[in-house]
Amino acid sequence: MTTTTAWPSSRSSRSAVLAQFGEGRADLMQWALTTGDPLADAVVAEMREIGAATARPLLTRGIEHGLGSLTDPPPALAALLTATETPPAYVDDDLLDLAPRPWFSSPTPVHILSLSAGALVRVYESPSIAKVLSTTGRLVDRAERRLTETGTWLTQAMLPGGLRRGGPGYVATLNVRMLHAHMRALALDRGYDSAADGVPVNQVDLARTWMDFTLTSWVAEEMLGFDLTGRELAGLYRYWWYVGHLLGIDARLVEGITGHDAARRVDDLLQAVTGPVSDESALLTAATLDSIASLLQDLLRVPARLSRPALDAITRRIHGVATSTDLQVRPAPVADALLGPAVAGLRQARARRRRSPERWRAAIDAGVAAERERAGSPGEPTAYQRGATGSAD
Repeated sequence: MTTTTAWPSSRSSRSAVLAQFGEGRADLMQWALTTGDPLADAVVAEMREIGAATARPLLTRGIEHGLGSLTDPPPALAALLTATETPPAYVDDDLLDLAPRPWFSSPTPVHILSLSAGALVRVYESPSIAKVLSTTGRLVDRAERRLTETGTWLTQAMLPGGLRRGGPGYVATLNVRMLHAHMRALALDRGYDSAADGVPVNQVDLARTWMDFTLTSWVAEEMLGFDLTGRELAGLYRYWWYVGHLLGIDARLVEGITGHDAARRVDDLLQAVTGPVSDESALLTAATLDSIASLLQDLLRVPARLSRPALDAITRRIHGVATSTDLQVRPAPVADALLGPAVAGLRQARARRRRSPERWRAAIDAGVAAERERAGSPGEPTAYQRGATGSAD
């Protein structure tokens, strides 16, 4: 692979990555750091050229009803929809309908904890992601809303069958992709320093976020007593190859991963070029944990006065002492001591349920039904719905 764009000055160094991971990986990281999402970025540029009033309805209709619903679509939009409507060879009915089901064996509060204390906290560890949110005015004041809307997208993406073309998860995921593209353009308009940090929301950032919704999140749920088997995890990782495809993540960065060990090897590479935790990362972490602390009262029956300490204890377990210290997450020894028996009880209850195939299937069916009902409830448009067309606040 030939690379021509300079290595971002704040992202480790090519020589360090070369020494640790080899030339092929160093070349891939240099490309990934300096590349956003060419197809989606071209659509944003096209929208600016032809005007929002003309472009927004076309984009919305194309995402929801397909390229065939458009008469003489603009070329960049046609290219994006052609790519997204051409699924990779591994996508079949079993993948779309069956692979995500084990995710619903855990209750919603567990997913919320793994999303907040696990996935999003680690997303925010990335200084470039924190800078994009700061540059675009979305740093702390919308943290709770961002958490809620991210959870809404995640559920839609995980519901069986939801990633079929035109399905709720498919539409939501493409809207998230377009929101990233608009934020990328907005950050550049407002002076984001690509020479230092790489392209905003670049391929490294996207792949690292993919890792946070898979590896980080699922390991966090295991720590809370909600384990998955190797076969279940393999199916979920394969399902997320397709999520990555729809999000515009290059296949070289995520496809082929079928378990935690393989994911960690790739994540080590991504982490090597992410950069140190910033002050903005700590602010985002605090805002996220503050907004979610009350959930612990329902999940683990933690008294209100211990809910934030318990969440701090969970966060420190997930991310380790060094990173948690950088993120200014305080030690909570009393809450940490209480977590042990609570998690043991949850793990035992899950093991008993798993021993009965009928109870296990019933629990998953109930989880899927509850989330379908929740997802079908009308609500205000999310940021990714508005942002897909460049109209996010």
